[in-house]
Amino acid sequence: MDKKNAWLKYKEEKDRKKVMDFGEDYRKFLSCSKTERECTSFFAKQAEKDGFRNLDEIIAKNGTIKPGDKLYRTNRGKNIALFVIGEEPVSEGMNILGAHIDSPRMDLKQVPLYEDTEMAMLDTHYYGGIKKYQWVTLPLALHGVIAKKDGTVVEVNVGEDPSDPVFGVSDLLIHLADTQMKKTGAKVVEGEDLNVMIGTIPLEKASDDKEEKDQVKKNILEILRDKYDIEEDDFLSAEIVVLPAGEARDYGFDRSCIMGYGHDDKVCAYPSYRAIADTDAGKRTYACLLVDKEEIGSVGATGMESKFFRNTVAEILHLSGDDSPISVMRAMERSRALSSDVSAAFDPNYPDVFEKKNSCYFGHGLVINKYTGARGKSGSNDATAEYMAMIRKTFDDADVSFQTAELGKVDQGGGGTIAYILGNYDMDVIDSGVAVLSMHSPWEIISKVDLYEAYRGYIAFLHTC
Repeated sequence: MDKKNAWLKYKEEKDRKKVMDFGEDYRKFLSCSKTERECTSFFAKQAEKDGFRNLDEIIAKNGTIKPGDKLYRTNRGKNIALFVIGEEPVSEGMNILGAHIDSPRMDLKQVPLYEDTEMAMLDTHYYGGIKKYQWVTLPLALHGVIAKKDGTVVEVNVGEDPSDPVFGVSDLLIHLADTQMKKTGAKVVEGEDLNVMIGTIPLEKASDDKEEKDQVKKNILEILRDKYDIEEDDFLSAEIVVLPAGEARDYGFDRSCIMGYGHDDKVCAYPSYRAIADTDAGKRTYACLLVDKEEIGSVGATGMESKFFRNTVAEILHLSGDDSPISVMRAMERSRALSSDVSAAFDPNYPDVFEKKNSCYFGHGLVINKYTGARGKSGSNDATAEYMAMIRKTFDDADVSFQTAELGKVDQGGGGTIAYILGNYDMDVIDSGVAVLSMHSPWEIISKVDLYEAYRGYIAFLHTC
């Protein structure tokens, strides 16, 4: 079952340039779209340029829709659904690309700001599965929003511009780390120790000010008040995340790879969007669903567990003149989906956790996971053999390089995706995505040709009748 390296398909300079150009577009996207809010904003703005209409505006005007229409709808600024309406009624089912746009990081606590030994600090709570020791001694940036009681929302993005300051979590010097080095990897850095240092200059006191406590914290509050017009209490209604500062970069002498923050799962979300944007309307309706909260269980109003997607399909049916409740059910169960999420690439530095013939490799194209889950496939969607066969034929007919994989050896661990939640609608779903090295670390790595094959594979899937 040997698969050829996908780079060998692109020997001509003009063909290889397509791969490299697509990779560069993605690298720029990844560098400026690090959070789910930033991704949603990027895709919504791009959708407008690509001819998609805002579904909420059509609903507000009691409008109608017809085959060929391109629509999008956002949810609380954190996820987005896009549709290209086909010739058949939506109740006949859709071809759906689904991915998530949240990534592991650190979130500020609701009461984050404090001073300790004349250092102003921010207290954090990590989000998603991380190795906490990887997040120390890195240049970090702050991204997010602060919602004020007057209804205004202040955007925060500090640490990305070369002129910006950066922030960070300190680590213990090796000379004093004897006890620390004897701890297990899970305990070397504790969650409550991921405190971000943001300043050390005390506020200059007025001559009659006898209060000397927390003067560095007060100085930081003055800076925040001047820059953002906020008070300390406004942190109570803020969503500020801490993540690696800096752009994604080409990786390797041959520039075949990209290293960046948040490949999981933006490396599937971006080609999913590009696939639906670059695809003309067909027989079936095409959909692309990019969701939040996968890294913490797909819960909440912006996660895959939300009724947002189902409700949006109901709105589309209504605008098409179909108000039958059973049509929503039929639209969902007659659909088929690719749950587009990343896979763990075989790592020659850590071969013991992989089973070689059931692993995915850099440069071998799109990865299909019939099932994910942990140990005894717990939490897995486990696609049917018939659906797997259909997907194989789709990719082979389109000359898409693909491979199959599991997430490491049996009983080594495991993971989940949004596939089982889509499957709960009684539709056929299978996982397919891109291989990643150093997954869930601050800086992950992907192959540009795998990214490009994912894009080609997603287009082929949308065209499947």
